[in-house]
Amino acid sequence: MRVLIVEDEDAIAEPLAEGLVREGFDVSRVATGEQALDAPEPDLFLLDLRLPEMDGYTVCRRLRERSDTPIIMITAKGEEIDRVLGLELGADDYLVKPFGFRELVARIRAVSRRASTVRGDGRTLRVGSLEVDRRTHQVLLAGREVALTPREFDLLALLAEDPGAVVTRQRLLDEIWDTNWYGPTKVIDVVVASLRKKLGPGWIETVRGIGYRLRLVE
Repeated sequence: MRVLIVEDEDAIAEPLAEGLVREGFDVSRVATGEQALDAPEPDLFLLDLRLPEMDGYTVCRRLRERSDTPIIMITAKGEEIDRVLGLELGADDYLVKPFGFRELVARIRAVSRRASTVRGDGRTLRVGSLEVDRRTHQVLLAGREVALTPREFDLLALLAEDPGAVVTRQRLLDEIWDTNWYGPTKVIDVVVASLRKKLGPGWIETVRGIGYRLRLVE
């Protein structure tokens, strides 16, 4: 997932970028509003309000005029009117300095899940460049069709319902293999391994001792 940090203070932006890279994000950084508007479109903006020449409110408004890319505003301002204005201009969330890094990561993932759209009749799930169509049992990755077995499709569709959320092994067994399955749980690992080969690295993450989750990657 590509995150663009829009922050002019090195002391804030550099450790923030380093931490997000450790979490698996693809991070870029610019220091001004104009640079943010000229930069390649990321998957999410982390936008500081106190910027030189063009404030974050103006940047947010101009981004919203051309794009639905998620925006999280980051600022030292904590007044309600500031938060309301930011949200009315189109920000998806608002974080007041100082904030905990884990909270920021949680908010990024939550906003990204909300931005993963369910389109049409509610049967097509779109997660970044991945599309899962329940009606046709068709999967597209960056516009290219990926041939899946019925089990692979069902597992991927379940993960795609809530990207970033962990789906337990027990739930996978209950919903895909049905509650009467008494075979080895290794069947899940076999299907996941096959899916990873077909989708490529990074999409399906193992949460040790719990289950799996679908990551937003490009």
